[in-house]
Amino acid sequence: MSHSTVPRSRAEADDHGTQGTPVTSGGATATEGKRSTGKLGLRVRFRRDRALILMTLPAILLLLVFNYLPILGNIVAFQDYDPYVSDNGVVSMLHSAWVGLENFQQIFADSAFWNAVKNTLVLFFLQLVLFFPIPIALALLINSVVRPRVRAIAQAVLYLPHFFSWVLVISVFQQIFGGAGVLSQLLRRHGYDGLDLMTDPSTFKFLVTAESVWKDAGWGIIVFLAALASVSPDLYEAAAMDGAGRWRRIWHVTLPALRPVIALLLVLRVGDALTVGFEQILLQRDAVGPGASEVLDTFVWWNGVRNQDFGYAAAAGLIKGVVSLGLVLAANKVAHLMGEQGVYKK
Repeated sequence: MSHSTVPRSRAEADDHGTQGTPVTSGGATATEGKRSTGKLGLRVRFRRDRALILMTLPAILLLLVFNYLPILGNIVAFQDYDPYVSDNGVVSMLHSAWVGLENFQQIFADSAFWNAVKNTLVLFFLQLVLFFPIPIALALLINSVVRPRVRAIAQAVLYLPHFFSWVLVISVFQQIFGGAGVLSQLLRRHGYDGLDLMTDPSTFKFLVTAESVWKDAGWGIIVFLAALASVSPDLYEAAAMDGAGRWRRIWHVTLPALRPVIALLLVLRVGDALTVGFEQILLQRDAVGPGASEVLDTFVWWNGVRNQDFGYAAAAGLIKGVVSLGLVLAANKVAHLMGEQGVYKK
């Protein structure tokens, strides 16, 4: 007996078509759930994340007031700005003479500006080579300490100078490396000539780097220790069972775990290549002279605040900001090519 072909109902056809497709608890299929999740509207996402958004509002307001609104003041770089036209800075900008690119032309012809650029780049490379690896090495050393109490004490002692002001840091170095410091007095007692590293222009860049290492290495240790805490102990146990020694485990387990953090900090460090410590260098500028200590930040301060040439200083600051932005984008691109996220994703 032949079976008659009876058309199935739409419900039966839908049931047959969804056989083998996983169904979520809400009755929708998994693919529909993914589609609906990927197509959340702005109102739904705001309602879902409103608590997080409210918590970030104070930080956003601070960024807007102190970081983004002052960008409008870069118009001064194209003016012969006179702050005494009015008590209101905005009115002074509106009534100052427009000079176009004249400030930039003067800057590029100024030998003092190029000397500041040279000192800034030399300090950046010195701090990148000598300062950046030290927190990594210290974090690895502290992480290898077995006793938690010893580890906590070492971490606290190394992190303590981060809270010192630059005045205190320079005073400590003055008491050690200055002309009347401990090191100079010790040399004189043994029949040698004393030394004064604090006023020596030839060693100033190494002195500044040493001060930065002593003050801020502890902060880098905190960052790298946090990254090391996320490494599973099973990876170390598996590597040890495979016959890997201490250095092999560091090379094949620890450093790969630190690589994303290292890449991120390197990108941020490159972005700060032209900012090498304004307060630190300004406090020691008179001791060694502007030839050895002048950097872009002190150049902008000296011409803007001391010489009252605000348009000229604003032009120098604008050049520094544009170059720094380009360095961040270039370093982030290199991080993407290395397979890391960097500051932002692709």
